[in-house]
This record gives sequence, C-alpha cells and structure tokens, in this order.
Amino acid sequence: MSGGSGFDSATLISAGYALTSEELASSGVQASDDVAEYALRLGDDALILAQNMLWWVSRAPELEEDIALGNVALDLLGHARVLLTFAGSASGKSEDDLAYFREEEEFRCLHLVQFPGHDFGETIARQLIFSHYAFEQWKRLENSADATIAAIAAKASKELDYHVDHAEQWTQRLGLGTEESNRRLQAGLDYFWPYIDELFEDDEFIEKLGPVAVRPSELREDVMARITTAIEEAGLRVPEVKQAVTGGRRGEHREALGHLLAEMQVLARKHPGVTW
Repeated sequence: MSGGSGFDSATLISAGYALTSEELASSGVQASDDVAEYALRLGDDALILAQNMLWWVSRAPELEEDIALGNVALDLLGHARVLLTFAGSASGKSEDDLAYFREEEEFRCLHLVQFPGHDFGETIARQLIFSHYAFEQWKRLENSADATIAAIAAKASKELDYHVDHAEQWTQRLGLGTEESNRRLQAGLDYFWPYIDELFEDDEFIEKLGPVAVRPSELREDVMARITTAIEEAGLRVPEVKQAVTGGRRGEHREALGHLLAEMQVLARKHPGVTW
C-alpha cells in the first residue's frame, strides 16, 4: 500500500468520521493485489445484499420499517462503495467499473446474499444470519494488518451492531407474534439455513492473507451461538437441513445473481458514462 495526496493511510481519518469512497479515492491509498481481492469479497457481499434489500423501499409492512430497511440497505451500499473503491485502487478501476461492468463469474459474493428474499420472513431470517456474521467479522477486522481495511471495519462494525439489533427485534416480534408470523419466519430460516456453511469456509487465499483477513472458520462458534440464542428465545427452532454446495467466493453462483445483475447493471451498460 502506498500513500499520496497527503495521506499515508486511511487510518488518518479519525474515529467516528465518515470514511467515504470519495475520501478514500482522493487519499491515493493503493491496495496490493491480494488485499484488493479480499476487499472485493467483502464489497460484493455488501453490494448484492444492498441491492436485494432496496427492493423493500415502498414495499415494507409499515412506514417506519420502510425507512429502517432502506437505511440498512444504504449502510451496506456505503460499505460496498468504499470497499470496491479500495479494491479498484490496485487496478485503476472505479467502484462503478467493479459494480456495473463485471460479468457474473467475476463476483465473489456469498450465495446467502444472492436470493431476493421478497417474503418479509425470509428477509428477517437472512438479516439475522448475515448481520451476526458480518458484525463479528468486522469487529475482528478492526485489528487487520491492513490499515485501510481496519479503518473501514471501525465504521462498518458500528453500523452492523444496529443491523443485529434490528434483526433480533424483528425475530422476537415475528417469532412470538401470531401463528402465521412464526410460521413465515421459520420458513425463512429453513430457506436460508443451507447456505450457512459457506460463511465459515476457509480457503488457500485466506490463509495467504494472514493477519490482513479473518479466518471464516474462527467466526463460527460465536456467530452460531448468538443466532441460536435469538432463534430459541423467539420460540423458533434451529433448522436441521442439508448444507448446499458452496462456490460464491470462486465465482460459482446461484441463478438468482444473474437476474439481479441484469437489473442492477442495465442502465450503466446501456448508457456508459452517463451522468444525472
């Protein structure tokens, strides 16, 4: 990583200050190829989940929740923007280049984030799983050996703490609500549970990164303990289902991602370089 434009690293941005993609781009900080690939994994998770969450704007069950889900999506979009900006610094590409002009097999996101989740019970079930996973990951990344990843983590973990609280409150509300709300949240858990193993899957690339990254398998015990507690306190059951085939980190994706990218990328590809 090299400095420029008065910045030695993004950690010069003080705690609590909004680290944005514009600030990172202007700092001149440049990721190594390996760190860029890691930032791409994290950024793709956030970008694809944000795109799915934004579907709820104007469709949520109540006005306050419409705003809450929109804010969760915008937090994730903010994470995606700064991570893709950092990833692109290694190759001279912008956040837009990486979001709109990559093919499906070039994305590195988890399968969990790729499905629409258009039933509210499904969305809350996924948020319960992903928020706990991402919060624990970002907390640990605050100690990353890469200064910019650590700086991004310091901001992201605070926002994920809110996402965890939001998901747990809705898990309680639906699980202990009516027979129908309990049934639909349980169905959501059953639907997304097969994709949990992939969250905690190590690979050679993670081992190569060493202290820059968090080894996913080390997250499993804490994350699963918290998810299990939330599920049981809400009168739900932990699903017992077979785990699905993994591959998101290798560019092997579910059909749903292709449909999502077609919608997300169509305007940028049809009108390259267009501005509002």
